[in-house]
Amino acid sequence: MTANVTELDAAKRAAPRIRSDVRHDWTRSEALALYNLPFMELLFRAQSIHRASFDPNKIQMSRLLSIKTGGCAEDCGYCSQSAHHASGLKASKLMEVERVINEARKAKASGATRYCMGAAWRSPKSRDMDTLVAMVEGVKGLGMETCMTLGMLSDDDISKLSHAGLDYYNHNVDTSEEYYSKVITTRTYADRLDTLARVRQAGIKVCSGGIIGMGEGADDRVGMLVTLANLEEHPESVPINMLIAIPGTPLENVEKIDPIDFVRTIALARIMMPLSYVRLSAGRTEMSDETQALCFFAGANSIFAGDTLLTAGNPGEDADSRLFTKLGLSPETLDDTFDATSKAPQSCSGISGDEAGQRNVRTS
Repeated sequence: MTANVTELDAAKRAAPRIRSDVRHDWTRSEALALYNLPFMELLFRAQSIHRASFDPNKIQMSRLLSIKTGGCAEDCGYCSQSAHHASGLKASKLMEVERVINEARKAKASGATRYCMGAAWRSPKSRDMDTLVAMVEGVKGLGMETCMTLGMLSDDDISKLSHAGLDYYNHNVDTSEEYYSKVITTRTYADRLDTLARVRQAGIKVCSGGIIGMGEGADDRVGMLVTLANLEEHPESVPINMLIAIPGTPLENVEKIDPIDFVRTIALARIMMPLSYVRLSAGRTEMSDETQALCFFAGANSIFAGDTLLTAGNPGEDADSRLFTKLGLSPETLDDTFDATSKAPQSCSGISGDEAGQRNVRTS
């Protein structure tokens, strides 16, 4: 569906503000007008904004490990780890610290700069916090960034993780507030936003995004991004997942999303959160090379490397290496930085008024 004249007018009115300021006052109608722009126009704007702050040929590489699998008390309709669903996944205990550090060491050797540790919990138990702290400290000792996703956190949990030096906390909003109850009933949307706010207050960076293709409409995808973009600070990482329909879960028979609609979501995330890393996350095994290339062009600049994501499959290092070679992409290192404060003023299209198309990237 392409935008009508009224929607295009709204998008044009928004255009001068798209890149020159990091905004926190997006309206849904304004964002939806951008989402519905002609596809080439949408990608042009997203790519122009993307290269104003990032090297368009660098991709941040993260690795994800399930440190405690299955048996989760939440009823998230997409998740094989929920105790509510007959997915056949067996629950496991919390992994040993040394095993986690060994896996992180392998991830670093393969090019990952951030190590993400996920546990299938509604919230961690106090008896597990010392182990989690040791994992954070051990992975940081390898010179990697750390991220955890553990469900909801108490203030004491947050304090311990913050003092351990946790860099990022992942807590996805999943979808729009309106569609949320059709996917999850055991935790509210407000619960998720509260966790994000308290993590942020503790000085931990926020990683938050959602899942596309759960039966929601375009308005819900836009609504999710409006929620994230209107937070007091944008999430530093925004993972956009394509639903992996897992047998035994309530969403196993949901119709697959059109890849073009998925790319539109990536592009809108880039436009609305111009300084955030937009991660092309779960679902890449279902994407063609061409779809992934369009996502990178639309502003995705982070992926999960390796052949497993928690319990689902992932393309693996060989497939990613071949794709990167074809596209001329390379992994970002921790020495690669960008300067988002010294860019030339942006035109209405999102291109620098001085040198359209030229990259402004500093490598230190």
